[in-house]
Amino acid sequence: MKPAPTVSVAGPPQDANCSPPGGSEAAKAASVGVHNAASAVVLRAPEYVRAIAPYVGGKPIDEVARELDLDPLSIIKLASNENPRGPSPKVLAAIARAAAEITRYPDGNGFALKAALSSRLGVPPEQIVLGNGSNDVLELVAQAFLTPGDHAVYSQYAFIVYPLATQARGAIGIEVPARDYGHDLAAMRAAITPRTRLVFIANPNNPTGSWVAADAVEAFVASVPRDVVVVLDEAYNEFLDASEQAASTAWVSCYPNLVVSHTFSKAHGLAALRIGYGVMDATVADLLNRVRQPFNVNSLAQAAALAALDDVEYVEESRRLNRDGMRQLEAGLRALAVRSLPSHGNFILIEVDDAPAIYQSLLRQGVIVRPVGNYNLPAWLRVTVGAPAENDRFLAALAAARASHSGSDARAD
Repeated sequence: MKPAPTVSVAGPPQDANCSPPGGSEAAKAASVGVHNAASAVVLRAPEYVRAIAPYVGGKPIDEVARELDLDPLSIIKLASNENPRGPSPKVLAAIARAAAEITRYPDGNGFALKAALSSRLGVPPEQIVLGNGSNDVLELVAQAFLTPGDHAVYSQYAFIVYPLATQARGAIGIEVPARDYGHDLAAMRAAITPRTRLVFIANPNNPTGSWVAADAVEAFVASVPRDVVVVLDEAYNEFLDASEQAASTAWVSCYPNLVVSHTFSKAHGLAALRIGYGVMDATVADLLNRVRQPFNVNSLAQAAALAALDDVEYVEESRRLNRDGMRQLEAGLRALAVRSLPSHGNFILIEVDDAPAIYQSLLRQGVIVRPVGNYNLPAWLRVTVGAPAENDRFLAALAAARASHSGSDARAD
């Protein structure tokens, strides 16, 4: 039997010599042809992928230095909710030890870290999934449970990764209007339909800093149908007072549709290493492990997380410094008559006149904060709680930016 003929559905073959030398008409024509071919390739991607607005993080210090010709050492970054203290000495020592083995692949199962987390949290290791940051855990849940046309419910002003992860699967995001810039759990429960597969809750919420008491969150989880996964994102949990922290990982034994995600990027100070984890029913963890990358958490990150988990004093001191820094910022903002929202994280959201102009003025002064127009909060800026000197410098720069902006308005009039 002759083999079936190969049929191309991709259009005519590309010319191997697609860039003739020189500035000839042939070269220009080839360039147009390459551009058209690239456009054809892009159009093969699903429309819901092409419609995604890429995630934009806080500006890196080096980028601001290049763009504005500033000394990188003169710039402070209060844009990405990072820990301003620098890494724990125990973490640095663990990384140095682990670095000797970087020629080898990491433990794809994360045995040692899962064992330590299991002991700390009181859950079996098979209920823990490690991620390349907690964002990875959020993406894995979406990958495992969402298909085109499914619904995912989340709050207005909630973490922007929720709609991104939803849209990337061709699912439909159901954004529920916020209440006082936070989650309206009753409205979110009413938004659940037979098409709903996922619900995302950020507690505390980024970027608004809102927080919902543990009893209200658990009551919501208890009310959700058991075939709908609830993702409780607790990336900023360690900044809460002990009385505010929920025993949420223990809830998993009662609610097998609950996934609780945590990160080592914030209070533990490991943002650059990208490591987080999720706690969930073992059957759900099994699904996530089927779709995650085999070595999604590198060896240095695993070693650092182990050391960070053991360094309780570092986290406690980070919480104390954050609380003091938040009071410092709140007092300074009150003195400047700048409105801010109450925050339970390591950041504060402030409302200013002409936020884009104030943001640019702060950049020129070497202070990086975060515009949140992509959250439909165009009049607001998010400011990470920094070290005391950084907080003072931000407040002074903000005062100068507002004075300059007011002067510009007066001159324009």
